[in-house]
Amino acid sequence: MKFFVDTANLEQIQEAVDLGIIDGVTTNPSLMAKEGIKGEAAIRAHYKTIAEMVEGDVSAEVISTEFKDIVKEGEELAAIAPNIVVKVPMIKDGVKALSHFSKNDIKTNCTLVFSSGQALLAAKAGATYVSPFIGRIDDISWDGMDLIEDIVDMYANYGFITEVLAASIRSPLHITKCALMGADVVTSPLSAFLGLLNHPLTDKGLAKFLADAKKSRS
Repeated sequence: MKFFVDTANLEQIQEAVDLGIIDGVTTNPSLMAKEGIKGEAAIRAHYKTIAEMVEGDVSAEVISTEFKDIVKEGEELAAIAPNIVVKVPMIKDGVKALSHFSKNDIKTNCTLVFSSGQALLAAKAGATYVSPFIGRIDDISWDGMDLIEDIVDMYANYGFITEVLAASIRSPLHITKCALMGADVVTSPLSAFLGLLNHPLTDKGLAKFLADAKKSRS
C-alpha cells in the first residue's frame, strides 16, 4: 500500500520524505488556505515546489465545476510538473472531465466519493485514483471501511485499474484497517502515520534495554 501525506505544509512534507515511507502528496484548497497560500500564481508555484520535493504523485485540485473549465484548469495544473495528478470532484461534469483526461494521458484523482456507485462511475471514466472519504462517512454513523471493502471487491471483479485511495483518515487505526481491506493508497495527515510508531510495550521494552545497557557500562 502506498502512503500519501495529506498536507500543503512544506515542513511536514519534508519530514515525511526524510522518514522514507511517503510515496506522494495530496492537497486541496482548504489545505492551501491553511498555509496562507493565496492567489492562482502562488498556489501553482506551491504545487511546483511540492512536486519537486517528492518523486511520487501530487494531487492538485481543480476548483471549476463545469466541463470546459475543469478541462482548462486541469490541463494547466498537469503542465506544472510530470507528477501532478488532477483532482476532480465526483459530479456529472467531473466524470466527463475524467474521461477526457484519461483519453489524453493526464492522471486524475476523483475526489469526494461516498458510495460504491460513484466509485464505479469514476473507474468507468478512467480515473487513475478514486478517493473515498472514510472519516466523513464515519461521522454520519456509517462505516467507511465497508465502503473501502466494497470498492476493492468491485474493482477486482472487473479488473479496473483505478487505484483505491482511502482519504479522510482520522487515526492510525484507519490506516491499518485500510491495509487489511486492500486499499491501494492511503492519504493521511503526517500525525496519523507517526501514530503507527506508538505502542506502550515498545516504550517499556526500550526503557528496559537502555536501563540494562547503562548498568552494564557502569
